[in-house]
Amino acid sequence: MSAARLAFLASRDNPRIKRLAALACNARARREYGQTLLDGVHLIDCALAAKVPLREVCVSESGRQRIEIAALLARLPDDLPLLCVPDALFSRLSPVDTPTGILASIALPPPVPPRADHASLVILDAIQDPGNLGTLLRTAAAVGIETVWLTPGAALAWAPKTLRAGMGAHFRLRISEQVDALASLADYGSKVVATGMGDTARPLFDIDLRGPRAWIFGAEGQGVSPALLERADEIVCIPMAEGIESLNVGAAAAVCLFEQSRQRRG
Repeated sequence: MSAARLAFLASRDNPRIKRLAALACNARARREYGQTLLDGVHLIDCALAAKVPLREVCVSESGRQRIEIAALLARLPDDLPLLCVPDALFSRLSPVDTPTGILASIALPPPVPPRADHASLVILDAIQDPGNLGTLLRTAAAVGIETVWLTPGAALAWAPKTLRAGMGAHFRLRISEQVDALASLADYGSKVVATGMGDTARPLFDIDLRGPRAWIFGAEGQGVSPALLERADEIVCIPMAEGIESLNVGAAAAVCLFEQSRQRRG
């Protein structure tokens, strides 16, 4: 890549730098600008493959020397704004603890209304940790589920840390946020399954999961809300070794969703 395409900036007071810094850590700024940040070659590649337009790309001075970043920069449109900043300044812009050397801004997608058809879907009930949320989105995409609802109290789906944990899954999913799941499930024509404990919970591997299911996974610590548990047609638990009480919600969801996938393939 020719250096002539890059705008070299070194001041944290530059308006473009201040905007990127705000997008990295401030949800209000992301709403005001209508943008969010992608961090890393893989995530930017996924956006390009999904034909999501990039608004601006920023690289660190050391990052632009890396082979994979240089190759990505060479594929970008000629009219796309490109910034290059010192490594120390880039570390202030990166939304993740270990900066990758490249980030890009994209427009926030418009709100997606929840849609209940007869396909399987995932309901994430107040999942607050961005890493867990991104992992859950990635797992849903991995088993071929296309629809995910987030209830109030969940982490922001399009926040940079959630995007990083999702590793491109966002661009394969129909994600609805702030969903009143009880109301939206009124039109769902298949069974609703929630994870939980107690006398009514049945072992996951004893349940017939070959048909479409609406899966409900609950927040860390609190689990699925009582109202959604009552709405569920089936409550399942994952058999575990003695002395082990529970799994991380991301691990539990992976076990459940891949068990459904296994049954449907079988």
